[in-house]
Amino acid sequence: MKPTTCTPHTRRAFLGTACNGLGAVALASLLPPNALRAAPPRGVLTALPLPQRAKRVIWLTMAGGPSQLETFDHKPALAAMDGKPMPESFTKGQQLAQLQGQKLVCFGPQHPFAKFGQNQIDICALFPLIGSVIDDICLIRSMTTEAINHDPAHMFMNTGSQIAGRPSMGAWVTYGLGSESENLPGFVVLTSLGAGGQNQPIAARQWSSGFLPSRYQGVQLRSKGDSVLYLSSPPGVSSAQQAADVSAVAELNRQHQTLVDDPEIATRIAQYEMAFQMQTSVPELMDLRSEDPQTLELYGCQPGDGSFAANCLLARRLAERGVRFMQLYHKDWDHHSDVKDGVALKAKEIDRACMALITDLKQRGMFDETLVVWAGEFGRTPMSQGGNGRDHHNKAMTIWLAGGGIRGGLAYGATDELGYAAVENVCNVHDLHATMLHQLGIDHQAFSVKFQGLDARLSGVEGAQVITDILA
Repeated sequence: MKPTTCTPHTRRAFLGTACNGLGAVALASLLPPNALRAAPPRGVLTALPLPQRAKRVIWLTMAGGPSQLETFDHKPALAAMDGKPMPESFTKGQQLAQLQGQKLVCFGPQHPFAKFGQNQIDICALFPLIGSVIDDICLIRSMTTEAINHDPAHMFMNTGSQIAGRPSMGAWVTYGLGSESENLPGFVVLTSLGAGGQNQPIAARQWSSGFLPSRYQGVQLRSKGDSVLYLSSPPGVSSAQQAADVSAVAELNRQHQTLVDDPEIATRIAQYEMAFQMQTSVPELMDLRSEDPQTLELYGCQPGDGSFAANCLLARRLAERGVRFMQLYHKDWDHHSDVKDGVALKAKEIDRACMALITDLKQRGMFDETLVVWAGEFGRTPMSQGGNGRDHHNKAMTIWLAGGGIRGGLAYGATDELGYAAVENVCNVHDLHATMLHQLGIDHQAFSVKFQGLDARLSGVEGAQVITDILA
């Protein structure tokens, strides 16, 4: 009789495995049907509780905090008050950033507005090409946020919390839905710097996976130089040799996984394999020379120029290849001074690109299944700073959404007559996240992960609501 053998396990792995059966039964009894789905990799939903209107997200982040008063929120009453003291009734007892305790003076909009689209929506005349597709766009003029300084505001917009260490929205989305691409990450980040030169730092923690498995963190692709550092094979190493190395390392990791049962080992295996696949897929993706001249002209970019326009075109190419979440950062919106010239410069950099992205997605039949979001981390004050700039402001900002089952040609919500605070159909960042998840087919209230003994959600626990009035 042959002696029996067993695979050694650590005590931690044994206890975790032994509890799986009972724990699964208990969890299943507590959850509503379809709330828990088992599928590799962990977290990916195999069936969705809601109709899926959008399959992917392209999030255009205007880093620095664009002024709604020089972009999409028309305030003629503020123009009439230009140079006059800001009424104390608006600001008394309110939190301000750098203007706290200073004399507050009304600062009128620095550019004229014009009407666009079938519903004659007022937007700044600096954005005529966005105006040309305004019937595909929903403006939300009543968005608010909790943070008033850049880093915590970015964290809040990206993760739903001002505290670092929470998963970013791209990580949540790929955790829930996975990726349709076999040779590209599910969550990709692209950055661009405008001609204004404000190279405000953007931290990688803003696209972190937080307490989710690290395979869901965003991967930054560089639009100039090497797209991903250290991705190329070392000199003298062939693709076949590297494939053999990756396969051997993966097998060693799988054997180690049977011993320690650590989910990060599965992540390590997947990331090694993904990096090997990206050696072929990324150079082809980033080479815009394969695009026809008409498309390059539509976006107003050239291959390899590293512009926001080129990144918008890359986002469309990523979407075609099955990437789930694309986040584009365009810096240089922090106009504490010279907001007039600053926004004019920004408009030249983004107006055509935003129009082109919407137009291109529509031409390729992808618009209805792609949710496009344009947003900064906060808005700007209707009071002047330094005579010709605007301070940070969290009580009023304008964002816009397009595609993915969102009503076009709509201006939703409103601020008061001076643009100081949202007063009609007031929304917050948690509502925005809940709406995004809803359009992706995910119930934001049921989509949670246990963290430090609590059910953590992207949309928070303070009663976020889907903004149903903007849904088509």
